[in-house]
Amino acid sequence: MHIGPYALANRLFVAPMAGVTDRPFRRLCKSLGAGYAVSEMVTSRRDLWATLKTSRRANHDGEVAPIAVQIAGTDAEMMAEAAAYNIANGAQIIDINMGCPAKKVCNKWAGSALMQDEPLALAIVEAVVAACAPHNVPVTLKMRTGWSQANKNAVSLARQFEQAGIQMLTVHGRTREQGYTGHAEYDTIAAVKSAVRVPVVANGDMTTPEKVRDVLAATGADAVMIGRAAQGRPWIFREVAHFLETGTHLAPPLVAEVRRLLLDHLHDHYSLYGEYSGVRTARKHIGWYVKTLPGGEAFRARMNLLEDPQQQWAAVDDFFAELASRMDRMPAADSLDPEEQHLHMESAA
Repeated sequence: MHIGPYALANRLFVAPMAGVTDRPFRRLCKSLGAGYAVSEMVTSRRDLWATLKTSRRANHDGEVAPIAVQIAGTDAEMMAEAAAYNIANGAQIIDINMGCPAKKVCNKWAGSALMQDEPLALAIVEAVVAACAPHNVPVTLKMRTGWSQANKNAVSLARQFEQAGIQMLTVHGRTREQGYTGHAEYDTIAAVKSAVRVPVVANGDMTTPEKVRDVLAATGADAVMIGRAAQGRPWIFREVAHFLETGTHLAPPLVAEVRRLLLDHLHDHYSLYGEYSGVRTARKHIGWYVKTLPGGEAFRARMNLLEDPQQQWAAVDDFFAELASRMDRMPAADSLDPEEQHLHMESAA
């Protein structure tokens, strides 16, 4: 599979998730079998580009190419400027956010709210494509099935976006109205795939290898994008890849391997965020890892009180060392229930 001039390793992608899909998380997922990852959304507001938050989101040091940056905003000219700015800072692919359902994003008519204003959505796409064309940078776009159950316009928009130069479309199988609740539906994704010639990526509820197989078959999608199921379980990408290739399940990872992965992840996380922010923003990642493990809830409660990264790192090391002495492999991890997923994503966004 290709996006513009870039050949991708496989068709298993990491979804852009605000507060989650930072550089350390993208690097980790790519090392565990993800073929492609898109950054957290970067604002189109020029006055925020120099902020620490935006600079961290735009940090791609040591990341495996292609470097894909998602931009968000409501003004076509500002979005074009944001695309040029990120290209100058290393972006090789620009992704337009028309899928985020978070209230603070949609209240500003950005994210999935743009699907309500088709002329504005198309104007943004045309401006961003024009800004990227001189640099030979492909533009992709992520959207929902529509604003609400009564207003599903993904197919209509997909045709317009393709004509405007979008080179790949990702569709989350929910409306903005649904947020992250309920179950994703895939009929609309299949309809989008039938309506356009560019690659289409299916997103929403990609929780197991079997689900990925079934969604690919049902939609005809060229790839899938995995988001919440990778939180605390980044090895899901290699599990899915193995299943799609062989039809058999890969053994769960050894506890010792997970211990190493998480500790390395924490080192990378601290290096990006620094000590004060690093120890606090790492808590959600650690919590996802230990959620289904014996003693995980009690450990998370203790760990959340620690404010020093060395203490946090050592606590994680000790927890998994003790766990390894009692069990060889990780247990099969159930996905978070929809309400918990929704709460995590609302807080992250």
